Amino acid sequence: MADAIQTLVQQHGIKQIALVVRDLDASVRAYWDLLRVGPWTSYTLTPDVLKTLRYRDGPGDFSFRHALANKDGVSLELIQPLSGKNIFSEHLEQHGEGLHHVGIYVPDQPKAMAELEAAGFRHLQSATGFGANGDGAFAFFETDHPVCTIVEGIGAPAVRRKPSFVYPEEA
Repeated sequence: MADAIQTLVQQHGIKQIALVVRDLDASVRAYWDLLRVGPWTSYTLTPDVLKTLRYRDGPGDFSFRHALANKDGVSLELIQPLSGKNIFSEHLEQHGEGLHHVGIYVPDQPKAMAELEAAGFRHLQSATGFGANGDGAFAFFETDHPVCTIVEGIGAPAVRRKPSFVYPEEA
């Protein structure tokens, strides 16, 4: 089991650290005002945008807002769940706000996800189509191994959609 995650991390590195929040707007402002992390680029992802939504062992029907900012070569992500059964709402209910997952950008997302599943990681949630051209994919996995966090495999889109907002507008 450890070999699959070691191989992915060794090849691609952890490039994202994500936190779940109750109020995305307030959190983005706080990270900027208190820590000068930003600018934040936000997107709203819904079933109208996403394709092949999966939640645990069945189809998914979830939506969320998220904002991304880069700091020292790592992408920070803040996620606010909006609707449907999803792992972000579960985290808020069970643990409150805070660290949710680490993300790994992979060039072949389906292959990386198959490797994680073959190594015993359990699929939690996934979707495709978040890019402007309908490409891009993400999948979240958990494990009993002492990684102690969820791992996301991210297939970056060629072009991002137009953001919902950028904060601050001029950093």
